[in-house]
Amino acid sequence: MDGNPDRPVSRKLGVDLTPLRVSKQYRRLYIAGFVTALGSQATYVAVPYQLRLLTHSPLDVGSLGLAEFLPLIVFGLYGGVLADRLNRRRLIISMEQVLMISTAVLFVNALLPHPQAWILYVDAFVASGAGSLQRPSIEALNQMFVPHEMQRAASTLANIRMTTASIIGPALGGLAAIALGPASVYLANLVTFSLSLILLYSLRATAASVPAEDGDVAALRSGVRYAMSRPDIVGTYIIDLLAMILAFPVVMLPFVAARFHETYALAILYCGLPAGALIATLTSGWSRRVHRYGRAIVIAAALWGLGIALFGYSSSLWLVLLGLAVGGGADAISGIFRTTMWNESIPPEMRGRMAGIEMISYSLGPRPDSSAPASWRRGRPCVSPSPSEVWRAPDRSVPSLSRCPDCGVLTRAPTRTSLKSARCVRARTIPSLSHEATTSTLLG
Repeated sequence: MDGNPDRPVSRKLGVDLTPLRVSKQYRRLYIAGFVTALGSQATYVAVPYQLRLLTHSPLDVGSLGLAEFLPLIVFGLYGGVLADRLNRRRLIISMEQVLMISTAVLFVNALLPHPQAWILYVDAFVASGAGSLQRPSIEALNQMFVPHEMQRAASTLANIRMTTASIIGPALGGLAAIALGPASVYLANLVTFSLSLILLYSLRATAASVPAEDGDVAALRSGVRYAMSRPDIVGTYIIDLLAMILAFPVVMLPFVAARFHETYALAILYCGLPAGALIATLTSGWSRRVHRYGRAIVIAAALWGLGIALFGYSSSLWLVLLGLAVGGGADAISGIFRTTMWNESIPPEMRGRMAGIEMISYSLGPRPDSSAPASWRRGRPCVSPSPSEVWRAPDRSVPSLSRCPDCGVLTRAPTRTSLKSARCVRARTIPSLSHEATTSTLLG
């Protein structure tokens, strides 16, 4: 297969574009996913930013993660059952429409003279549920539209789509939210949903793989029994789950960045994981020669741990950034082999239910929009300043900000009280990254 001269493989980058060339259905699904992911990643930045403007409370912002957690678990599993019971194309389109409506609600709310914070929580719950119902069907269609021998190339392309959107989307969303307001980000996301729906409507219909007489509970039990019969598949779930719960560093980035004097520290740290993942994916041509997926996943998980250890113990900003890049690259390589193993070995009639379990395994763990508990570890609340204050200029050129001698973070310069008794204000930019299956990462 790899020796076929007709396959359009980029020798410099190691990217095999064959799945996009040979499968029109996969190409449409891929482009729709990238367009939607750009808008959704931008929205993931705008929502916590707007909530911070409304509440001025990191605890309230962190509570967004709680609103998204329950539907992720419940609807993720049920979405896997529906992916095998229903027309997957119809389910994807229906949930895309729900997500578009939820974004329209955000847009209208942002235009109100007094936007309501509770709407953001309800919207986060609905979007998380819709995305969790949608994602297993997308994964199942990816397997269906790509020939078996091209699954590894498709996994690489999926990583490129996800990491590219994770870099560009939050950057554009953060700039637009600050310069034009959150409503501009929601409007742009409505445009991306419209373009995505046009492409999704052009996909062919798919038949259900689970007999109609089988109930939802029976179908779920059947999926769990199949998963338990595959220790190799369960091992990939456990490895990913442990990595996310024990060593996912995004929520700590504001605190790590506060150790350094460079005002751009937090911005580049947020880019560390996706940048490393993108570089590793673009140079992953060597992975076509690896056939022991389990060993490759274990080695990649060990490299992830080493990268996070370097991130945690280094006192140099650039070593910290290197640790994040190593971790992101290792996670990308692990993702290529995991997805390839899943799509090559799981029967199509089980793919939706297994995708529901997979989504839970890589979504549980610290989230960039759930960092409130960490902000209370010093026993006192920290109130974030507007991101525009941080992005506008270095702290030495902003007379209203100075560095706190107690915790090392930026503080508002005191007036009548001493600097030591001034209330800390953590200067951080907007949380901008989502893990691969962060809740409702659409068509990722």
